Amino acid sequence: MAADRADAYLQIGEVAERTGVTQRTLRFYEEKGLLNPPTRMEGGFRLYSEEDVERVAKIRQLQNLLGFSLAEIKELVDADELKSQIRAEYRRDADVAERRAGLQRGLEATEKQYALIRQKLDQLRAMAEEYEGKLARYHARLEQLDAEEREAATTPT
Repeated sequence: MAADRADAYLQIGEVAERTGVTQRTLRFYEEKGLLNPPTRMEGGFRLYSEEDVERVAKIRQLQNLLGFSLAEIKELVDADELKSQIRAEYRRDADVAERRAGLQRGLEATEKQYALIRQKLDQLRAMAEEYEGKLARYHARLEQLDAEEREAATTPT
């Protein structure tokens, strides 16, 4: 591997530090197919690209912000990879039927991603509505107590 090309890669510790995950987590992501097997230096050291770092950041975002399982995350990031591949093929290939088929595959992958996200949004909306109801009940009870206190303060004893 040329020196300038090796400089474009990060070792596992650097990726862990930049993404806020442990080295063990990075290996786990690799084992579960969430990350492609990294390039290796002589001696077996893992080398990660900027694309790998971006993928880890996306995995973390999906886990932390949206509560996706690792299986759902794998499905989402695999679909992104498929769509990138389709875009690359689309540019190279002038055949209309093949471009149409590629676009159809991209559409299907995006529809699956959208369905997963909608499912999470629906679950989050339901949870938000539940908590809105609880908040409304607390406010109503506090208003009731305030009214009772005002009544007790104005009623002679």
